[in-house]
Amino acid sequence: MTRSTVFAPFDIVEGDRKRGIVLLADHARRDLPQEYGSLGLPAAEFDRHIAYDIGVEMVTRELAALLGAPAVLANFSRLLIDPNRGEDDPTLIRQLYDGTVVPGNYPIAWEERERRLDRFYRPYHDAVGAMIASVARASAHAPFIFSVHSFTPVMQGFVRPWHVGILWDRDDRVARPLVDMLAADESLVVGDNEPYDGALRGDTMFRHAIVNGFAHALIEIRQDLIADSKGALAWAERLAPIVDAIDRRPDIRQVKMFGSRTGPL
Repeated sequence: MTRSTVFAPFDIVEGDRKRGIVLLADHARRDLPQEYGSLGLPAAEFDRHIAYDIGVEMVTRELAALLGAPAVLANFSRLLIDPNRGEDDPTLIRQLYDGTVVPGNYPIAWEERERRLDRFYRPYHDAVGAMIASVARASAHAPFIFSVHSFTPVMQGFVRPWHVGILWDRDDRVARPLVDMLAADESLVVGDNEPYDGALRGDTMFRHAIVNGFAHALIEIRQDLIADSKGALAWAERLAPIVDAIDRRPDIRQVKMFGSRTGPL
């Protein structure tokens, strides 16, 4: 007899919570609970960026180990529900993504939408909030939140020139020195709010950092650079001393309310 396993919506990488840093990986995995099958998609679609952020799990785990910091990783594919969107965002559960129709999401009943929020999305965000609160207590300071993502080299025919991008809204305490230190390497093309804009109301950074006044940034690394373990380790080793240096700045440990370009908090 085989026993059914409970699908865990998140994974915790333990670290020294007194360190004051929290690492996040919203799109770390491409997994689906057994009852959802493949959402009607061929297996090859789960090798694409539409299912997860390629390379991010490896980078986040290696970076957590190098920094000695804890991390929270989402275990479910963004095709099931996207944890880096607000609950009212129309792209929360995608029915069409980069040319692919997702049969298991089209149409979707309100009850099923709420089920996915309750079983996957909200438990992940509860875990993120609990980790941030725990790190704040252990370090006796406002935490520094660093979210790891990746992006495709080409999107809709456009060859993206950046190797890495830093996303932020109005609080540049982490973003500005991060961009500057990465750009000091002349071999890198560094995007400032590229290839996406960091002002996304309701996303993970808005929900857990911006509204609380915590120093933060979201990094986007080009996927071909971290698709294998060698590349992921190299980027973790590149980022660890930079993140550590930023963490030592006195303003990082302060609560500062900058607001958002998306409107009032």
